[in-house]
Formats: sequence, structure tokens, C-alpha cells
Amino acid sequence: MRYMGLDVGDERIGVALSDETGLLATPLEIVRRVAGAASFLRLAEIIRERGVQRIVVGLPLLPDGSEGKQVASTQAYVRGLERHVTLPIDYWDERLTTQEARSIVRGDEDERPSRRARARGPLDDIAAAIILQDYLDHHRGGTHA
Repeated sequence: MRYMGLDVGDERIGVALSDETGLLATPLEIVRRVAGAASFLRLAEIIRERGVQRIVVGLPLLPDGSEGKQVASTQAYVRGLERHVTLPIDYWDERLTTQEARSIVRGDEDERPSRRARARGPLDDIAAAIILQDYLDHHRGGTHA
């Protein structure tokens, strides 16, 4: 089963895909979040081309686990997406994934971003892969319908 992971932000949506076995998540691309249907149509195109069967959306909970303004924005985006795709959509706690993505790109614990990290630009696709991998690891070994 192939999964799509999404890290939904105010300006960009990070997209990641699993392999066909649903074991390994890989960053795919970053889609601009703009008014209208363009981003929804791009995601629907990826779903169709790659044979995606389930979507996992990072839920940006606050550090204490409560829902803030960003959760409402993410859920509003997903409601729009649901008008363009008919796949099951799961939410997954995404706390700290952006920091983890920065750490992966940096390659060390140095707080200053490296030249490579600065050149890389936005990390939304890597954050989406981290969200999706966490989801896949959590559900590995069991069945999830």
C-alpha cells in the first residue's frame, strides 16, 4: 500500500510518499499553497500517478498537545482536499518534525545552519517524510484499515 504524507503550512505543503510496501517514506516535493484549486489538483495528480491509497496529514498540535490556530488551518485545507480526492485521510501528531528535518539536513547538532542547509531552502517535504515515517513505524506489524 502506498501512502502520501503531507506537512500543511500556510504557504507550502510538503509532500512525501511511501514505497509500495508502506515501509519507507521519502520526500517528494513542495507544493505552493495558494487560493483556489491548484494545490488540490496537484496532489490529486500525484495520487493518481503514484497509486496512493491513503493520506497522512501532520497535525500541528501545540507543545502541550492542545490545538491551536494552525490546527484549524490544516483541517480547513484538508476539507478542501476532500472535495478533490476520495482516499482515507489520517491525521498524525507532527510536533517537532520541522526541527528534526533541520537536524537531518544539517547533519549534526550545530545550531548554525550549514551552507548546504541554507542552499536547500524550505524543508517541508522532509518534514512530510518524517511525519509519514513516524506513522508507518507506528502502524508496522499491525493492520490499519
